[in-house]
Amino acid sequence: MPRRSALFGPLIALFALLSLLLPSPAVAAGAASDGACAVRAPGASPTAERAVAAACAQVDAGVWYTWGGGHGPQPGATYGQVDPSDPASEHDPERLGFDCSGLVRHAYAQAAGSDILDGVASSQYYTHRAAGRFTAAQGLGPLLPGDLLVWGTSRDLHHIAVYLGAGKMAEARQSGTKLMVSDVRLNADYFGAVRVDAGPVTGHVFRTWGTGVWTKAQPSVRAERVYAFPGPTTIRVECQKHAEEVTSDGYTNDAWSYLPDYGAWVSNIYVRGPAWLEGVPTCTRR
Repeated sequence: MPRRSALFGPLIALFALLSLLLPSPAVAAGAASDGACAVRAPGASPTAERAVAAACAQVDAGVWYTWGGGHGPQPGATYGQVDPSDPASEHDPERLGFDCSGLVRHAYAQAAGSDILDGVASSQYYTHRAAGRFTAAQGLGPLLPGDLLVWGTSRDLHHIAVYLGAGKMAEARQSGTKLMVSDVRLNADYFGAVRVDAGPVTGHVFRTWGTGVWTKAQPSVRAERVYAFPGPTTIRVECQKHAEEVTSDGYTNDAWSYLPDYGAWVSNIYVRGPAWLEGVPTCTRR
């Protein structure tokens, strides 16, 4: 029968070998948490943290991306549609889930207790509930969990995601995949971010009418186009001034309103209300 002490040497050597091959508990825990969907940095508002939690609950549940998903009468997952430009979407009508803006809508509806971000990515980015905006050039430095990241151009913002902090985001990315945690893509297509204020709306709030109404870089119909309202849209007006005369649908008006959320102007013809908006000051620095 071998002596007990004679077994210690081989056992110690075996444990040493295993310690080299297996990660330490701390490393293993770090690797496991690297892909976790959660608030990953301090500083976010309670509402923003709740929005992250709501988005992450859908990620953790393994919910599918579905094109058009999440845009029903009320926030929440819906069956998707076939995207004519994406063969991978053929099964989306069979899958209950979200597209990118549908997930954002659901997350902030859960966080705020009301449907404050109904609409597509562009209308969510240009929301009149913005507490702050950040350009692509600013990178991720000033961002907090719950901020909304967008990709595209001022005319066509085609993707939106929820920032988690530490360079990670929760997103509904594309057909054929489930909701996921991803590294933020700071590529040439990245446009910037917006911070949402779920509290009372400040400023002078109005609503547009018509479809395909363009905002302009200057108060002129010949100025560069910035963004077209797809339909009636709630807007925040900073100030107004008399500029180029515009005629549309039998009306003529020379008043233009400056919209801080778009960094652009719109003719008052397309703003519901009197020709000169009540309570809105005259622009003096624009």
